[in-house]
Amino acid sequence: MDLCGMSTGLSTDRQLACTPLHDWHAAQGARLVDFAGWSMPVQYTSIVEEHLATRHKVGLFDISHMGRLEISGPTATAYLDRLLTRRVTDMKPGQIRYSLVCSEAGGILDDILVYRLNEDVGQPAYMLVVNASNRKKIIQWLEDHTQKDISLEDQTLTTAMLAVQGPQAVKIVQDLFDWNLHALHYYTGNSVKLGNETCYLSRTGYTGEDGCEIICDPQTALGIWEKLAAAALHIGGKIAGLAARDTLRLEAGMPLYGHELDESINPVQAGLAFAVNLRKRAFVGRDAIANIQSQGGQPVRVGLQLDSRRVAREGCQLLNQGKEIGTVTSGTFSPTFDRPIAMGYVHESVAAVGTPLEVNIRGQKQMATIVPLPFYQRSNT
Repeated sequence: MDLCGMSTGLSTDRQLACTPLHDWHAAQGARLVDFAGWSMPVQYTSIVEEHLATRHKVGLFDISHMGRLEISGPTATAYLDRLLTRRVTDMKPGQIRYSLVCSEAGGILDDILVYRLNEDVGQPAYMLVVNASNRKKIIQWLEDHTQKDISLEDQTLTTAMLAVQGPQAVKIVQDLFDWNLHALHYYTGNSVKLGNETCYLSRTGYTGEDGCEIICDPQTALGIWEKLAAAALHIGGKIAGLAARDTLRLEAGMPLYGHELDESINPVQAGLAFAVNLRKRAFVGRDAIANIQSQGGQPVRVGLQLDSRRVAREGCQLLNQGKEIGTVTSGTFSPTFDRPIAMGYVHESVAAVGTPLEVNIRGQKQMATIVPLPFYQRSNT
């Protein structure tokens, strides 16, 4: 890991971590911001251009700030199965699952991807991809629950991670690296050769589009990135920053930690019950989540479509017949639908699709309607 200096134009109150592609981003005129202690590109051109290019062609994202934790050992499978909300014991090498890490009270500590890796060392091995802002917290949490035959290795600073997303993403990766990405089903991955380098390639993403994510050596990341960038730009794609990644995930109805998810929110109210396996297993937070599921009567996550052109940002009050019934957690102007959308939490008694609400936007009330999530869902054709 490098530390970014004054040339970034960022505050010098503290030094920020750099991805292996930081100098490339700066040279391309990216707007760099402090994100979870990393100097990250938030945009290159306009958010709308980068967003629409990803929806219609391809977008290329540097996501090296995401935490990558490898866990291995003879009892690694049972260890993780006791700590994650999703079942691990039946995962086969190459499988990837969305899961949650919860407290004993059922609050969400992080939402993660768990990868079952190939067992090259003759024992179970897994990788957890965690949110950048939660990496140190999750490492500490894993260490607090560790046992003597478990190895935990933080590979965040010794690897890079790239995302290629959009309708043309699979074709670009296949054409450049002569590897049949169609051999990977959605939410699977494998170690592959990209040129002369071994990388881990997964059919995953955070945009609502098809595509893949690539974990590679930081020394080879720039070469891979430049090939992907040239191919993307050639067909009308874009290099994209975190801002477009955020508008894309919001359209796809995907929660973001620190907005839709935090330690005060449980999986049931967040609409993430699919990522919790309660039957015939015990894990941290299991009993609390089961009790919450049986009781109900709490705020739940909903999608909102606004009638006006004004955007409802995080923290805006939601009202029903003049009574406050919830809060906006994320909002944006949707480039795909050309109108404001948002997600938030409202009491389940007023959470039905079609319910009209008011949003208090800086003292002015705007009409909105609860709509199904996700707002956007790609065609399978």
